[in-house]
Amino acid sequence: MIRDKGCGELRESDIGKSMTLCGWVFRRRDHGGLIFIDLRDRSGILQIVFSPDVSGDAHKLAHELRSEYVISVAGEVRRRPEGTENPNLPTGLVEMYANKLDMLNESAVLPFSIEDADTSENLRLKYRYLDLRRPEMQRNLIIRHKVTKVIRDYLDEKDFIEIETPMLTKSTPEGARDYLVPSRLNPGQFYALPQSPQIFKQILMVSGFEKYFQIVKCFRDEDLRADRQPEFTQVDLEMSFVDRKDVIETIEDMMKMVFKDVLDIKLETPFERLSFKESMERFGNDKPDMRFGMELKEMADLAEKGSFKVFLDAIKSGGRVKAINGKGMAGLSRKEIDTLTAEAISYGAKGLAWIKVKNGFESPITKFFPEEILRQMAHRLEAEEGDLMLFVADKGKIVHDVLSRIRLELGKRLNLIKPGYKFVWITDFPLLEWNDEEERFDVMHHPFTSPMDEDIEKLLSLNISEHHTPDSELSRIKAKAYDIVLNGYEIGGGSIRIHRRDVQRKMFEILRISEKDAKVKFGFLLDALEYGAPPHGGIALGLDRFVMIMVGASSIRDVIAFPKTQKASCLMSGTPSTVEPKQLRELYIKLNLPEV
Repeated sequence: MIRDKGCGELRESDIGKSMTLCGWVFRRRDHGGLIFIDLRDRSGILQIVFSPDVSGDAHKLAHELRSEYVISVAGEVRRRPEGTENPNLPTGLVEMYANKLDMLNESAVLPFSIEDADTSENLRLKYRYLDLRRPEMQRNLIIRHKVTKVIRDYLDEKDFIEIETPMLTKSTPEGARDYLVPSRLNPGQFYALPQSPQIFKQILMVSGFEKYFQIVKCFRDEDLRADRQPEFTQVDLEMSFVDRKDVIETIEDMMKMVFKDVLDIKLETPFERLSFKESMERFGNDKPDMRFGMELKEMADLAEKGSFKVFLDAIKSGGRVKAINGKGMAGLSRKEIDTLTAEAISYGAKGLAWIKVKNGFESPITKFFPEEILRQMAHRLEAEEGDLMLFVADKGKIVHDVLSRIRLELGKRLNLIKPGYKFVWITDFPLLEWNDEEERFDVMHHPFTSPMDEDIEKLLSLNISEHHTPDSELSRIKAKAYDIVLNGYEIGGGSIRIHRRDVQRKMFEILRISEKDAKVKFGFLLDALEYGAPPHGGIALGLDRFVMIMVGASSIRDVIAFPKTQKASCLMSGTPSTVEPKQLRELYIKLNLPEV
């Protein structure tokens, strides 16, 4: 190495030593006689002092330094003069007086300042190699590295074996579009990039490996948002001879180790657990942020004792009436409430009813309710003087979705969300969910998820044609599935798998997948289940999203070295791009592009 230490590694114990350091010029300050340079590398920042009394040559050359020049500097480490220490830096008690300066490389004028966190994201992504020099970005990726190392160490200690599965595999329906790769050697045929290693990890359990894991790239061609990317990373694991309890305890112990070793935070286990139904009723979704209250409360029984037609019509049509309590929001103006109503409508509601608890009750709808009913509503919502009760009436799905979004928005606006990390497991999912458009059942998770033990024989005995309605027995069968949620984000999901061929065949029947189609799409897994498949289950954790929460970022793009935009393009490399006609001919592909 041409340097002795990292810039951020020097401490009081180094005072008096002669050192050589290398790095980038972060800031330059010319105070006339003395020139100060903040020298930065991955380890941190150190102040370098160029004095003509120490080295005239180094001092003269320091005048030429500009932002992001790469330099090597040698000199003596000294204690900073009293009163000039910087308590915000780990190196803030020391500085180096330079006696030698070598300019290793110059830098063009930067398109943005390395210090400017408000630079547009597109500019940051185009010049990602500069954006990655920012200490915040380097910290994020260093934490990501530490997380994956702890996970590997933990799973290795628990006798898991890391096994790679294919990147070029078979196209199967898993909820999103596949990324397809044409095969030159097999004209007209395609590989698919894996959306997950689901089938292969089950095959590994049939193969007798018993405990598998992989930190693996997955690919989904879907519309993107802040917490999605076309290529993302999963911590994927599978175990044989286990039930839900074993998988959940394994993940909880792993999370404890990750948070202790990486952030020095002690997590309390077991994590809280909610059934899918309870989560939906209390929070309106299956990924609740448990760091604050403002829970949804049922109001239909009280609403039907009034004469407000909107509420009564919703109840009559089989819908719901629910409400949340906006703490301290009774002071909102009518214009501000109208803005909140517009938000609710944009989420899918027909409107947003409200009642202020302000010297009694204040609202255009109070005339439709007896005073005693209004008091009961306030009591149920724990609404006090100065609070604002907010109501939505509609189909249950819409009510839950709208109020859960308003709850999260108000949690942020009112600063109700406590700092820290709050895990919760969501369990007891329905095995199936009704698809109104196609008038059939879809799987809630994936077609290899096992029903609860007590539901298996019931499932096998059902005549599917007689039970293909949204409120049939099929709708009441529960799955051995579980999601782990952190701070309102689903960071992982898994299940105990179907390991019996007869149960898997029945599942395909429910999903209207013929034996022929099942053979084409999943044949090798179905064949494997014929040869002594053990009971098995596992989970996949979204590494990008998990690290995003740990570092406090707002987008997974801030924890991925080279991410894509919301249009799935890389601004730095110009991906995707056109290819030469010769390459297309070799693949027997002819483009039929839409006219622009």
